[in-house]
Amino acid sequence: MSDFDSSDEQQMQEWYDRKTALMEEVLGPEYPMVMHALVPYAIGGGLDLFYYTERLPGTAVATKELSELPGQGSSNDVFRCYEFVMFTRQNLDLDSALDEHTPFGRMHQRLNAILNLLAPYSAEARINPYDTGAIPEDCPEVGGAALIFVAYPSIPEEEPAEFGLMAIIEILPSELEYAREKGGAQLIERLKAAGHYPYSDLDRDPVV
Repeated sequence: MSDFDSSDEQQMQEWYDRKTALMEEVLGPEYPMVMHALVPYAIGGGLDLFYYTERLPGTAVATKELSELPGQGSSNDVFRCYEFVMFTRQNLDLDSALDEHTPFGRMHQRLNAILNLLAPYSAEARINPYDTGAIPEDCPEVGGAALIFVAYPSIPEEEPAEFGLMAIIEILPSELEYAREKGGAQLIERLKAAGHYPYSDLDRDPVV
């Protein structure tokens, strides 16, 4: 390995460690087990998934491969680079993560599919807080899913911040329509008031 490669690898590890610490400040301690993809994301495979269970009830599922160096990778108006996170009320159960016949397995499969669809898209497009979107109907597993994006836990006071988390929240169709008419921030306030924020579980009544 060349000296340049060695230096680059060291920088990537230093950034990974710093990013891990920044994510734990928001999400709490990282769960000691990781769901590794069979084929690495960097060469066209799936994302590794990281889990957090101690800050909110349920499970937070996050990425760590959207930004491998500081200031590079997925970015938007408020973060120079960011990673995605999604939340479910289901308690972490990695033994059933691949079993779609279990509640956690079904939810994990859905979050995994959404994160893997949005990760490469975020490398090309600027996804900003309160943006909304709908996954095309012909996408396997999650076609038609309605989404809203949020800086988590909040938009930084000084923009753009060095690093942050963008939460992807799956919402109901009527909520997507409301966000597009009234603004994403108003929908988020309604989700918070109803106790549904920041979760993507849809076994609930719509807030609009």
